[in-house]
Amino acid sequence: MIDSFPPNFLWGSATAAAQIEGAAHEDGKLDSIWDVFSRVPGAVANGDTPEVAVDHYHRMPEDVALMKRLGLDSYRFSTSWARVKPADGAINKAGLAFYSRLVDELLENGILPWLTLYHWDLPQAVQETGGWANRDTAYRFRDYATAVHDVLGDRVTHWTTFNEPFCSSLISYAAGEHAPGLQDPAAALAAVHHQHLGHGLATAALRELGAASAEPLQIGITLNLTTAIPNDPNDPVDLDAARRIDGLWNRMFIEPVVLGEYPADLLDDVAGLGLSEVILPGDLEIIHQPIDFLGVNYYHDDCVSGHPVERVTTVPTDRPYASPFVGSEYVSFPPRDLPHTAMDWEVNPDGLRALLVRLTLQYPTLPPMYVTENGASYEDVVSDDGRVHDPDRTTFIREHIAAVAEAILQGADVRGYFLWSLLDNFEWAWGFDKRFGIVHVDYDTQVRTIKDSGLAYAAIIAGALSPTP
Repeated sequence: MIDSFPPNFLWGSATAAAQIEGAAHEDGKLDSIWDVFSRVPGAVANGDTPEVAVDHYHRMPEDVALMKRLGLDSYRFSTSWARVKPADGAINKAGLAFYSRLVDELLENGILPWLTLYHWDLPQAVQETGGWANRDTAYRFRDYATAVHDVLGDRVTHWTTFNEPFCSSLISYAAGEHAPGLQDPAAALAAVHHQHLGHGLATAALRELGAASAEPLQIGITLNLTTAIPNDPNDPVDLDAARRIDGLWNRMFIEPVVLGEYPADLLDDVAGLGLSEVILPGDLEIIHQPIDFLGVNYYHDDCVSGHPVERVTTVPTDRPYASPFVGSEYVSFPPRDLPHTAMDWEVNPDGLRALLVRLTLQYPTLPPMYVTENGASYEDVVSDDGRVHDPDRTTFIREHIAAVAEAILQGADVRGYFLWSLLDNFEWAWGFDKRFGIVHVDYDTQVRTIKDSGLAYAAIIAGALSPTP
């Protein structure tokens, strides 16, 4: 199975600034929307905040040493807009100096830096001018991107504009589950379009800045994608629900970037909610910039129905539920007879294979793909022997890597796999209650312990362990 991976296939892991750095108000950094949102009573589990997170800001060399020990080829991290341009004001040299030290540390250890410009931590001051619902934010994002390139562009070759814009638009501005916690459908759709616009503007600016580089920049975007499966494939109501979720979750984000247009059926589904009104002449040409890779984040499929379905458990907060965006009165997510993670997310490795193959067949002009996030949360404890035995996560990782190998055999051009996450961290609205890391973090002492799943991943990278359990 390991032979299925192409030469120079990248093995990596990923994190996000707001989830691991801490130092939330040190060295010139000011509030991001997540700093503010986490202080709203009830917004984040247990009242947790990212103020300290897992203290990566002060422990970065130790964390890079862990990456080297695991044998990672690449590390996908994000820069914090709120650290680089606090309040979106003057450039914060101290903030950029941290990322410069991180990049140097990675390169010295033979690890490729894979930089994400936006992983949800908008400066609060920008939100107070309308955030992503305000068109001007797209231009501010371009300026932030060029500021980061001015300092890191001589050493960083791989640039991701946005991570999971689905979450930082719909979940953040309509569902209210993520910062800034709004429930405004029109603002959410405006945020979708303005993030697309920001992607196009930043991509064009980075291309121009990188034109004189000895090694051309590789620029892309990362989308969290799902497979919408009708609960009853013979029921027209369920089939239409699957179509609408596919349009809302997948095609609304991928097609403006790779095709230069929004899906016609999606525009019909959200008619009257303001999306068409914010699309100005020339916008789609700006958005439709050539990209060098598509990052695919995959955690679970979604079984959907257009009929109400009784559920005992709470619907996970990253899924639209009875949402006006889907163009109907009701969309439900019936449970299937599959294993579930601690997030109540289905475990279906073949869904990742099917998604990668589907993208390959549906979009012939698609650039190479990288699985930029894939992972699972389980209940982890440090055992008496000092180790963290997490067999469910180990099996999850091996089965999903095997699914990527099968997708490659079926024609998908996948060139890398980044496991989420390197470290246990601040998991957004779940606070520190959910652990995704292959490295356990004691939140009281900040002691790091590589879990059994991390050791297994290292063995897979080294070729000592087959992905197939």
